[in-house]
Amino acid sequence: MNKQNPKNRQPDEGSPMQFFKEIEIEFLIHELKDPIAIIETGLRTLLERPDKFGALSARQENTLKRALRNTKKARELLYNLLEIGRSEAGCFIGERFLPSKSVLQALNDALETNAWNVFEKYVSCENETDGFKFLASSGIVLDISPAAADVEMFQDEIKFRQIIGNLMKNALHHRHKRVTIQMELDGDQLVTAVSDDGPGIDPEQHEMVFKRYAQVKECEIVPRKGHGLGLAGADIISRCLGGRLELQSAKGQGATFRLILPLRLTTD
Repeated sequence: MNKQNPKNRQPDEGSPMQFFKEIEIEFLIHELKDPIAIIETGLRTLLERPDKFGALSARQENTLKRALRNTKKARELLYNLLEIGRSEAGCFIGERFLPSKSVLQALNDALETNAWNVFEKYVSCENETDGFKFLASSGIVLDISPAAADVEMFQDEIKFRQIIGNLMKNALHHRHKRVTIQMELDGDQLVTAVSDDGPGIDPEQHEMVFKRYAQVKECEIVPRKGHGLGLAGADIISRCLGGRLELQSAKGQGATFRLILPLRLTTD
C-alpha cells in the first residue's frame, strides 16, 4: 500500500488572465444558486402539497423524488465549488463542534444522494443503535473511538463536513460491497479514514487524483463524466485548514482516504 505525501502537492498557479477567468467562473457559479433553488422548491411543493396540486401516481412521485435528489446534488456541487474558492482566499469560520456528529450528518447527505434505498430504510430506524446495525448489514460500517466520539474541535465545520462528505460519496460510488468510516484521536489531531473495497488506484496515479480537471483514465476513482474537482477541492480545503489528505491504495485492492486535521484551526 502506498501513502501519498501531501507536501509534494502544491496549489495550482496561473497567469493574471487565468485569475480573472476563475473569478468569472465563481461569479457564474454563485448566480446559478437561485435557479437551482427555484427548481428544488418547485419539486418539493409538488411532492409535499397534494392538497393544492393533486395526488401523484407512484411513478410520478418516484420521478419527482429522483429529480429532487439530483437537484440537491447540483446545489451541493455549487456550494462545494464556492467553498474551494473561499478556502484559497483564506475565508474560514472557526466554531466549536463535535466532529462525530458532523460525520453522521455528512453520511446522511452522502446516502441520500448516492444510496437512496439505504437512506430511506436508515432514516426510518427507530433509534441510532438500530440505524447503525442496519448500515452495518448494508456494508456501511462506522468505527468511532470513544475518545473521538466526545472530542470537541475548533474548526470550520462546513468545510470539514464538505471534505468528509466528498470522501464518503466517492467510497459509496466505487464500493463493491463495503465502506468503512473510522475516526480516532492522534494527539492533538483528528484522523478520519474512509475506505472502500472498490477497484483501487495504481500508486503511479495517486498524484493525479488530487489535480484539478485531471482524469485518471485507467482508474474508476474519478468518474468519467466528472470534472476531477471533488478530490482536488477536498485536498485544497484540507491544506487550508492546516491538515492533509493521505491516500492508501493499490489497483484492485480498494482505497482509503485519510483526513488528518488539527483539533484547533490556526491562521498562521
